[in-house]
Amino acid sequence: MATTKRTTTKRSTTKRETTKRATAGTKKSRKTSQAVTKTADMPAVFQRAPKLSLLHEAVVRHLANRRAGTADTKTRDEVSGGGRKPWRQKGTGRARAGSNRSPLWRTGGVVFGPHPRSFAVGMNKRARRSALAMAVGVKAEAGALSIIDAAGLKPAKTKDLTAVLWSGGKDDSVLIVLDLERDVNVREIRLAARNLKRAHVLGHNEVSVHALLGHDRALFSQHALDALAEVCGA
Repeated sequence: MATTKRTTTKRSTTKRETTKRATAGTKKSRKTSQAVTKTADMPAVFQRAPKLSLLHEAVVRHLANRRAGTADTKTRDEVSGGGRKPWRQKGTGRARAGSNRSPLWRTGGVVFGPHPRSFAVGMNKRARRSALAMAVGVKAEAGALSIIDAAGLKPAKTKDLTAVLWSGGKDDSVLIVLDLERDVNVREIRLAARNLKRAHVLGHNEVSVHALLGHDRALFSQHALDALAEVCGA
């Protein structure tokens, strides 16, 4: 009888602990889900008709400007060797050759090969800001832009942030835009998101048209949205 009572007590204790853990997890998920609100009310600067040509130009500029441009090949002037004629001009039966640095040789120089250069593409400041505002407007019109409460979101681990970003079970890519100066918990959010392949955290002064259009959803803090509206409206 004593053994049976002990076993029953252990089982009841285990059930209570399991119930407490499940309840705590539910409360935690409810609390974190409140960090993301519904679609934000867009400022007037973002409510403009998108121009595909302008968005395309901004994306091409972004991809071109991040190229390193460090590819380099050696010409026949830079290849080592070539101090003398490989063999005499006549009488050997072989084709005539004047230098082993010739592009025809395996160890010779490269003709029309790449050399270090800049791939930078220019774009007017007004056009850049207009394209950025259009990209934000496109996300808002598609219902893919929401407001995140950075003060109420303090993820201790990556799984906490995962529960907030993909609470609906979707496996889409998410861009989180914060105001690095006025928002709180920026460091915690960045640390929690840096190991997630489908989530990226950027400041409002770092976001680009390529980043906005390259993610399925965008989460802005209110401070970041207001700061970006001020920049695009200037």
